Amino acid sequence: MDLQLKGKGAIVTAASKGIGKAIALRLAGEGVNLAICARGEDALRATEAELRQTGVTVLAQVCDVGQADALDRFLDDAKKALGSVDILVNNASAFGLADDEATWTASVNVDLLAAVRATRTVTPWMASSGGSIIQIASVSGMEVFFGGSGTAYASVKAALISYSKSTAEALAPQKIRVNAIAPGSIEFPGGIWDRVKGGNRPLYDAVLGGIPWGRMGRPEEVADAVVFLASPRASWITGVCLAVDGGQHKGNF
Repeated sequence: MDLQLKGKGAIVTAASKGIGKAIALRLAGEGVNLAICARGEDALRATEAELRQTGVTVLAQVCDVGQADALDRFLDDAKKALGSVDILVNNASAFGLADDEATWTASVNVDLLAAVRATRTVTPWMASSGGSIIQIASVSGMEVFFGGSGTAYASVKAALISYSKSTAEALAPQKIRVNAIAPGSIEFPGGIWDRVKGGNRPLYDAVLGGIPWGRMGRPEEVADAVVFLASPRASWITGVCLAVDGGQHKGNF
């Protein structure tokens, strides 16, 4: 299927590894020009090199999206590099698994406010021809997992889902679609579940036992859903929160 994405411009935050990297690579494979950012330069440059091999335009910039000024600079540079911004994927997360003031502050700034700020900035750039904004949430924002641990993470992801639905309605007259993706437990080298597997095997096994497919997900499986939602092939889909989780989320809604 031709997803009709070739030549479009996309911004993907936190794209140096894991889900963000997989999204960027899948978009590049469809001929999408990319602006990516991350906090760690080494991984960012490695991903940049992979993307450039596909032949698309690439801007890769070190940026902590939790800092408003840094995010603004990245977004402005992205627009200059890409010419047009048709797709925005807000993927960054502070992974706030503790319940203290610093964790809550980081979670709100990185997971939620960065997405709000980026959405607010790119919306006028998309207004003339429409676009697609995708917020990367989590099934943790849809129901309680792990005995209620990770309160900050779950709460801001729930807020991000709500924000996605609200902005979908608000931006529909401008033909800008807004959707959320809620990944389940995704495993990749160096990621959270890879570390849990080595450091807390009982927790890993307990979570694995709650996934009907009997395995953790892969970043590429999330990326495939994101790329479809970003494409004109999903032109009638907006305001949706799509769980990509192998059945891990058990709620009816």
